[in-house]
Amino acid sequence: MDVSKIREMIDKTNEKITEKVNWTEVCGKKYPILVQYQADVNVPNYACRIGVMLDELKQEYHYNEQDAMLVLKDILYHVWKERKKQEER
Repeated sequence: MDVSKIREMIDKTNEKITEKVNWTEVCGKKYPILVQYQADVNVPNYACRIGVMLDELKQEYHYNEQDAMLVLKDILYHVWKERKKQEER
């Protein structure tokens, strides 16, 4: 499937349907760690620290909750991608 088809599917999916999807479960089929980590990871610790970063983004850039989450998620993705690139060198 090419990127344009994925974009088209995203555009056709309304917000109410998207909110009802358990994305952890859906993505967990490809990435089992998403349904397993809760037993091992100190989730409240990380949730608290991520909450602080979300609040900082909201306050400093006047983002709403969703936009702050999306920005933080995108930053995390870019950090991960850069580390992966460095490992390959």
